[in-house]
Amino acid sequence: MRTIALFTCVIAAGFSVGAYAATEVIHQQGRVFSSESISVKKGDAVTFLNDDTVPHNIMSATKGNEFNLGSQAPGTSTDVTFKESGDVQVICAIHPRMKMMVKVTD
Repeated sequence: MRTIALFTCVIAAGFSVGAYAATEVIHQQGRVFSSESISVKKGDAVTFLNDDTVPHNIMSATKGNEFNLGSQAPGTSTDVTFKESGDVQVICAIHPRMKMMVKVTD
């Protein structure tokens, strides 16, 4: 009986840790982002998932949070960790109307 109780506690603790490690997922579909703006904490990652039928090139030139994912094929995803606080403009270099803001807080 103690083994089952201990096992249950270990499983519950694992789920709790997973909740803290959650990553925001931004979908790309219909040549738009799933959100126009999101907020994350400094050091958190955002997953950019291409659910579209065309490639995208997600990037940011915002100082301290620069990145360029290059050509991201349909069905692929890439994580980006935001290291500096502030507002980060994210765009698709292929589709100019694809824009979003990531607010990074301490």
